[in-house]
Amino acid sequence: MTLRSCVKRNNLRLIASEQTMERQMDKISKGVAVITGASGGIGAVYADRLAKRGYDLILVARNEERLRHLARGISDQTGRAVEILVADLNDKTGLASVEHILKSNMQITMLVNNAGIGAAGSLRDSDVEQMTQMAAVNVNALMRLSYAMVPAFLQRGAGTIINIASVVAIWPELLNGVYAGTKAFVSAFTQSLQHELRDQHIRVHLVLPGATATGFWDRAGYPVSNLPVDAVMDPVDTVDAALAGLDIGELVTIPSLPEVAAWNAYEAARKKLIPELSRKAMASRYQS
Repeated sequence: MTLRSCVKRNNLRLIASEQTMERQMDKISKGVAVITGASGGIGAVYADRLAKRGYDLILVARNEERLRHLARGISDQTGRAVEILVADLNDKTGLASVEHILKSNMQITMLVNNAGIGAAGSLRDSDVEQMTQMAAVNVNALMRLSYAMVPAFLQRGAGTIINIASVVAIWPELLNGVYAGTKAFVSAFTQSLQHELRDQHIRVHLVLPGATATGFWDRAGYPVSNLPVDAVMDPVDTVDAALAGLDIGELVTIPSLPEVAAWNAYEAARKKLIPELSRKAMASRYQS
């Protein structure tokens, strides 16, 4: 056997060995990611992307047929284990079933709080009962699931929580005020958790998407076709940007924001106010 043929054979063995290692690595799970609102839109893309990153999945939503279809497709394509949990987060029993899993399943390493209800109409044109249901899902459910997850992650010493809010958290004039208020809660709640857990090896990521081409708009009574084309992002791009932001260590990701310096300036201006927000004396402009 010539030297050249020996080198070629060894190279082929090395390539085969590397491919075997890659296949073995693909089988190693990064743990279980729980995704709420997973049957479509942003949640479904997170499911696809996280499975491809090596996570097994628990997909939570109300629509069993869509969940089963999504789970089957992801499992067939990636080989990952995908479970579904049919639950309405506006229902106490459904919400409790998700809380129980978060507390008891020690394989969970990530929670994506994506489930939410939207509204686009003005306050005077909105039904107060629908607004109450929206607040229950967007605020109460996200808060309770986080309360279930954080102690478990603290006990395990690691974990990631991704909370999907919206740019209306900082742009409340854009859509319905109750919807904006619920997303402002998600933003404030998430940033508070980031501060509280900053030294605990638990990552808490806030995502503020702009308009995204999902079923949100039809359900909110304002078809996405009414929006300027240049203002609407594909959900695949939204999630890919969000995960890229997570990868580089961003605490807050706005998928369409061109320069992170703009967010940093916004945060710097907010923090500059802090020393002035609570004082013994009233401001001079209020003194007669």
